[in-house]
Order: sequence, then structure tokens, then C-alpha cells
Amino acid sequence: MDWRVKCFVQRAVSYLPFRDRIYLAIQRRLGGLSQFTDECHSKVEDWKIMASHLRDAGLPMTGATLFEIGTGWYPTFPFCCYLAGAREVVTVDLNRLLQKDLTSRCIELLEGSLGDISTFSTLTDSEIRARFERLRTVWNESGNLQKATDGVVRYSAPSDARKTALPTSTVDGVFSNSVLEHVPPATIEELMRESFRILRPGGLLFHSVDCGDHYSYMDKSLTQLNYLRYSESEWRRYNNHFLYQNRLRPRDYPRMAEAAGFTITLNTAKPSERRLAELAQIPIAECFRHIPAEELCITTIDFISKKPGEPSHTQNGHEARVVTGEGRAPGQSGSKSEPVSSNDRR
Repeated sequence: MDWRVKCFVQRAVSYLPFRDRIYLAIQRRLGGLSQFTDECHSKVEDWKIMASHLRDAGLPMTGATLFEIGTGWYPTFPFCCYLAGAREVVTVDLNRLLQKDLTSRCIELLEGSLGDISTFSTLTDSEIRARFERLRTVWNESGNLQKATDGVVRYSAPSDARKTALPTSTVDGVFSNSVLEHVPPATIEELMRESFRILRPGGLLFHSVDCGDHYSYMDKSLTQLNYLRYSESEWRRYNNHFLYQNRLRPRDYPRMAEAAGFTITLNTAKPSERRLAELAQIPIAECFRHIPAEELCITTIDFISKKPGEPSHTQNGHEARVVTGEGRAPGQSGSKSEPVSSNDRR
């Protein structure tokens, strides 16, 4: 499908009554939810990468108090955190998108990932299995997320992550996965400031951001850099309620975190020969020409930012590591073939 057709359909649907219900139906039939098993497994893999980075930065899952920005249609990350022994996970979304049937399917698929989840937990396999069985049983009986997770996972939507009302300095980690690229820059700055407020001294902020043109996932004639050819006024014609893309480059997100007071301890952004070659084939819009090609071509970043102060957790005395080159830092978990960024797999 030509990406402009998808854009036109999205814009048209955005003006209709019950637009979110209509768009969900389209996603179930033609979008990512039509390949639900693959999508859910992909999210579990993303969670494993996040858990690995956080553990190496000194924040283990077991016993952690966490805050997620952007729950989505089903809560894969909060469930994985719960099964790994998190003390509390607050997950919020601007719109109430959570679907009971998709959440049920997610739970069933997670059974096959309990062994992977145990890698990031100090709980025994039997304890994790017991958590899973209770999660499945109570969810099927009640459909209540908080009750099914023994009060650990709290879902709030609609909710504004810029104004959480959480007490100051009470959270160990804040995270999001493929969310920030859909958020206006000024809002991201506010999110950074609120995250800084609610994190404990030494608390960690983790974001995985997909900075490529999302239309390229369904229109294979495009590269992930295609949208860099459009000026701001031209791009406004294509942005819409269902697929807003801010087109920020990976370097922008850590800079916003630093402006909010954080110190960057992990940055996986790096150029590749493939993306540089693709960039050379595109007429770059004036608004992007001031950015060096080696930075402009990068389409993915995972980064960790730390709030100054003593960390809330330590893992065998390990200090956080900065990853900016090829592969993982020495001592990081996972095989060498494992991506250092969640979005590298896309």
C-alpha cells in the first residue's frame, strides 16, 4: 500500500465519531494487531533489552517501583515487570486504549517467556510461575488489572504523564518504549521535568525511541529516512491523530533529558553505512540540513538518564556504562548478536 493512502485513511477516520473504535478495528484487521503473536513477542524482546540495560545500570527489576509512559492496547511491559518481582508499576496513557481480549492473549503468550523473564529476577522459577498462574486466573475471573497483579500494576487512563500527582522522589525508574517519537517536543520537555521530580535521587529514566519514518513499515518502497525530505509545512499535511511523528533526531532526546537535570549514562545511537547510503539518495529538507549526516541518518536510540544522587538500587556494585560504539559494553548480558537498541530489530 502506498503510504499516502494510509495517511489519507487515517486523517479521514480522525474526523469521524468513535474514531478510536474504528481505528482499532482497522488495526485488528489490517495493521500490527493482525499479527498479534509476532507483535507481542517483539514487545517481550524489547522488555528484555530494557531490563538488561537497567540491571547493568544498577536497577534490578525485583523490588523496583516503576512508572511507564504509554500503556497501549495491552500491558506487556508492566506484566513482565510484575512477573520479575517489581514492587509497583504505575502505567499511564493519554487515552484509555487497553483492550481486555488483547490483554488476555498477551497473558497466554507470556507463559512461553517465563524462563526469559526469570533471567532478570531474583525470584525463583516456582515463584514466577505462581505469579503467572495467579495473574491468569484472577484476570480471567475479574478483568481487573490491579487485582490480578496483587496490587502491583496500576493502570491510569486517560492520564497526563506531565502531571502525575505522584509524590516527589518516590520512583526508582521511569520508562517508555516507542512512544516519544509520537509526542510533540514541548510535551517531551515537560515529561522529562516531571520524571525528574518523581524519581528518587539516583533513579533512572529509560526510553527506547524509533526515530525512523513509520510509514516505511508498511510501504516497502520507502526507507526509514524518507520523511526527512519534507519541510515542516509539507509534513503537517501528513501528520495525523493516529500517527503523529515529531521527526526529532536521536541526539535531541538525551539533550532534553540533560536540560531537565539528568546525566546520560547510556546512549546506543550510532550511524550505519546502510543509513548513510540511504540518506545520500534523499533531497534533505532545509530544516534538517544543519545536522551532520552521521547524526541525521540514525533511526534508533535507547538511552538511560540518571537523576543525581545515590542510586536507589545497586547490582553487585556495578556502575552504569555508556554504550556508543558497536555491540554491548563489557559485562552486559546477552549474546553479541543481540541488538543494543530495542528498535534495531525493526
